[in-house]
Amino acid sequence: MRYAFALLLALAVPLLAVGQEAAEEDPMAWIGRVYSAGQKLSYRGVIVYQSDGRSETSRIVHVFAGDHELEKLESLDGSPRQVIRTRDQVKCYLPRQRTLIVDQTGNSRGFPSRLVASQASLSSHYRIRLGPLDRVAGLQTRQILLEPLDELRYGLTLWADIDSGLLLKARMSNDKGEVVEQFSFTEVDIGGAVPGDEFTSPFEGEEGWKVINARGSEVSGEGLGWRLASEVPGFKMTSAVRRRLGDAHGEVVHLVFSDGLASMSVFIEPMPAVGEKSLGATSSGPVNIFTRRLEGYLVTVLGETPARAVEVLANSVEVAGR
Repeated sequence: MRYAFALLLALAVPLLAVGQEAAEEDPMAWIGRVYSAGQKLSYRGVIVYQSDGRSETSRIVHVFAGDHELEKLESLDGSPRQVIRTRDQVKCYLPRQRTLIVDQTGNSRGFPSRLVASQASLSSHYRIRLGPLDRVAGLQTRQILLEPLDELRYGLTLWADIDSGLLLKARMSNDKGEVVEQFSFTEVDIGGAVPGDEFTSPFEGEEGWKVINARGSEVSGEGLGWRLASEVPGFKMTSAVRRRLGDAHGEVVHLVFSDGLASMSVFIEPMPAVGEKSLGATSSGPVNIFTRRLEGYLVTVLGETPARAVEVLANSVEVAGR
């Protein structure tokens, strides 16, 4: 009996090693690790964002507390800005303007929680493969390459920490291989203790601040009033909210579409009574924008996607029931 058990154990150890090695070479397994690590790990560090010849530096602190996340992002250069995200709300403090913007927590996520979902459907629109080992912020990383299979998406290179799976660097590139934007940790501490007061802003409770409530009400089905004449391949609606943005804009419908990696926002508002709005295609850094008129409304789509993608989505919007 002991001999049989020893034989089974001897056979199992190589099989376990092979299974672990196979997982390490599976691109989709790495996508799953990156998705999970960005939400369920505690980390803090300094991030550099680069795009269109400019750069910004921010400090991030993230904690996974039981069943929810706490996160603070603070700009270290340029105009001061502090964003604190808790379970049910996001607060954005703008000290120079003495303005606080309050919104509900949504599906839109930033670096390093770049992926909206760990889903196999990504492979329908991206060729996903592993790149070489590399080093970022002093840590060993594995490159993951996501190459678009159509003109509606940018390519993305991810650098994931070998040990934790945390995304340490992300580079977006266009079809010419040019860098559209890049996020990268320059220093990072993964799994360290984070003081609870990290998520309390020093501006909290100060008098004389203007508070803007950007919270909206979620809508769905017939209550939405809008639909797509045809879907943009791979992009699914992840949220739909009605917002009141003041008398100048009236009630605005905000829709978010994502393919699990890239996302686009649709804003539908009554046509302004005065002033001219720029129609057609425009851009702002890595963000492409397309605006059109539709039966007394203004439809604006923006996203960190190729110009063709935002145009296709904008032209697909139509009034529901027609």
